[in-house]
This record gives sequence, C-alpha cells and structure tokens, in this order.
Amino acid sequence: MNQFTATYTDQYQLSMAQVYFKNGQKDQQAVFDYYFRKLPFKSGYAIFSGLEDLLEILSTLRFSEDDLQFLKEQGFEKDFLEYLKNLQFKGKIYSVKEGDIVFPTRPILQVEASIIEAQIIETILLNLLNFQTLIATKASRMRLVAGDATLLDFGLRRAQASGGYFATRAAIIGGFNGTSNVVAGKDFDIPVSGTMAHSFVQSYDDELTAFRDFAEGHPENCVLLVDTYNTLKSGIPNAVKVAKEMEGRGQKLMAVRLDSGDLSYFAKESRKMLDAAELDYVKIAASNQLDEHVIKSLLEQQAPIDIFGVGTNLVTGDPDGALDGVYKLAFSAGKPRIKISESIIKITLPHKKQVFRIKDENGKCIGADAIGLYHENSIEEMHHPFEPYKSMSLKHYEQEALLELVMDEGKVLQKKRSLSEISEYSISRLSELPIEYKRFNNPHIYKIGISETLKQERDGLIKMQKNKI
Repeated sequence: MNQFTATYTDQYQLSMAQVYFKNGQKDQQAVFDYYFRKLPFKSGYAIFSGLEDLLEILSTLRFSEDDLQFLKEQGFEKDFLEYLKNLQFKGKIYSVKEGDIVFPTRPILQVEASIIEAQIIETILLNLLNFQTLIATKASRMRLVAGDATLLDFGLRRAQASGGYFATRAAIIGGFNGTSNVVAGKDFDIPVSGTMAHSFVQSYDDELTAFRDFAEGHPENCVLLVDTYNTLKSGIPNAVKVAKEMEGRGQKLMAVRLDSGDLSYFAKESRKMLDAAELDYVKIAASNQLDEHVIKSLLEQQAPIDIFGVGTNLVTGDPDGALDGVYKLAFSAGKPRIKISESIIKITLPHKKQVFRIKDENGKCIGADAIGLYHENSIEEMHHPFEPYKSMSLKHYEQEALLELVMDEGKVLQKKRSLSEISEYSISRLSELPIEYKRFNNPHIYKIGISETLKQERDGLIKMQKNKI
C-alpha cells in the first residue's frame, strides 16, 4: 500500500530546501536525530515500530510529474523544480532494530544525508515512526497483562482514517495475534479474524436461525455474538443448541462473543452454561471499549475470557493520542549543531552519535542506555543529560551498541523480517527489561546518560552560543 510520493511532506521543508538549493548548499551533508521526549501511557518503556515501512518508502520516494506541476503552481522556482525532478534519497540511516524497547531523549534513528534530502523526509519519518511506536507500545502493555489470552485488533472502523492500516501492523509488533483488518492482513501477512455484527442477527426473524445459518457458512471458525437480545436467556442457550448441532456434523463451535454489559459476570455465567452442556472447548471472546486497564481488571476478577477484541483504545493510542517524537539537526557542513532552549530538556545533543545498552556480566539489562559520540566504542562514565552532578561509572558493565547502518546510498541493507519475527524479537527484548520498569503504576525511570566527551562538546557549544548573544 505504498502510495506515497515526496510531496508527503510539510510546506516549510520545501521552502527551506529551495533556499538551500539557491545558495549552493544542496550537497551539504547533515545528520539528524530522531527521538521522543516523553513516554506514552505513563509507561516505563516504548516499543519502536515503523522502521521497515519507512525504509521501503524512502527507497522509492520520488516527485511525480503531478507533484512538480502542483509545486509550480505554489510558486516554487523552475530550476529548483528541475532539481526535484531527479531527487531521490541517497543517504544513510542508522537505527535500532524495529521492535526494540526504546526510551526518551536518546537517539532511536539517525539520518545522514544531504541537507535537502534529510529535510524533505522529516515529515514522513515522524508520521510513520511516531504513530506506529505509539500503537505498538499500547499493544505491548495489553500483551503484558493478557498473559496467554488471544488479542485481536478490531480497530479499523474507529481509527483516524487510513491510520488504522498502520495501527494494525504496529499492534502485531506489540504482541497482538490477529486483526479484523482485511487489507492489512493481506499486505502484512497477518492472521485475519472476524465474527459477526449485531445487524446479522437482527436481519433474521429469530436469533437461532441466524446462528444456524452462520454456523453452516463458517463451520471451521464459527464465533457467535450472543448479546443482541439477552445474553444468558437467549444468546448462550441458542449458541449451545447450534454447538450441539455442529457436533452432530462432526464440527465444533469455536467461540461465543460478549460485547456489552458486565463482561466479568457474563463471562463467568456463560462459562458455567457452556461447561454444563459439555462444551468446555468453546472459547469466550470479549469486546467493547477494552484497554490494558480493563483487561487487567477482568483477569484479576478471574473472568474466563480467552480472546480479547480491542478497537478504539488501541488504534487511537488512547489517552495520549500522539507520541512527541522529534527530528533535530546534530551536524551540518562539517560542524556540530545545537539548539538552545530555556527548557534544558529541549537542548539538543550535537554530533553523530552511538547509543549503548548497559548490561551486567550475565548480559542482563540494568535499566540504562548511554549516548556517546559515533567513534566511541564504549563509555567509561555516563553523566545525567540534564543534572550536571549526577554520573555513573560503566567500567564493569557490558555495552551493546544499538544503532546499526540499515540504509546506505538509499538502498535497504537489512533483510526484511516478518511481523511475527519482529514481534518475537520485541518480546525477547522486553523480557530482558527488569520487571520494575514494566509495572503499570509508577514504573522505575530508565536511566539515560551521555559520555564525558559528548557532555564536553555539548557544554562547549552552549557556552559558545551564549557568548555570541
């Protein structure tokens, strides 16, 4: 579903690009960092998602003839448009692996390219990575509390337009098992699952006939929605009748679905009725405004729910709605660059960099990442990025370099992984994170530090800029 052209950007990117071009700066090399400032959902971690989509799109990103005609109408100059006609991304991208756990203020991805190329791709990069990382993190939180239960994405109809397409992909990376989203299932090779709507039952004169027809039409994966009229007096008894009729044909009812009311109570009562009819194999699915907190509560109440269908709260990233990922210049025209701010958290880190995950002698994550200059192979001591008197010695710890070259000369270097492979990697990385960082209430704050060399470079630039004022 790659329908993107290079006009998938903001006007100010092109306005700046034209100035660079007119001033002879089109070949000026630059390094930009992608990172976010605040974890979503009051979580202790985030799950990085969207990288493979980004790389695929960048590898073919071009300005079409229609794009160039439109830009001409917007007043862009002829020689600049001629330049854009042959423009394609020829830069390098360094990134952590998709599916890894990531944390605020440290680079997740770096772009090294000509200033124009790097500037034009900013919008699509932020659009894809911010949204998918938000949704993958939301999904991961649900997976943590759901245990072995099946998680299904039912959110396409409630998503912000086509955002539902990428939300489904991110949900699988975060640990979901399948989706109702048919086009995402086809394009991303995701298991597709669906039951029935209340309208199907309503379209019949009686519920039992509706159930019978549906079971005959879908004997292999039949799920009956039992709350259209009365869950315990009508829906479950009729589902039991159909299940017995299916047994007579050598078939099995897969599940019943609850979509309203007290889900814990109805699940427990439904389980009793199904078991009494010797239908212990029939699963119970639940939907209706679920999120990680509701799922956690239901399972703490020992509700016998096997399948959770999650819609709105998943695909909209409720309650946060957006990840505050940013894209900041760190190096340009042979010089380190910095942005100064009255808010110290908004002061950027200069230079091309590397990020290290700090681990103990057993290879277990201790809850810290350190940022160094690109040429640093390890860091002896890391300093708090915003509190000058806090530091931590790293001499006796293992250090795993996280940023890898994934695109060079505009060509994707890494082998494409299936979503299940990315999800499995994500789960394995999350398992390395100590439990204190995964709890829902007041998780430990993951430590982020900078090397002594990077600190000196940053502080020197701050001082130099202040002296100019």
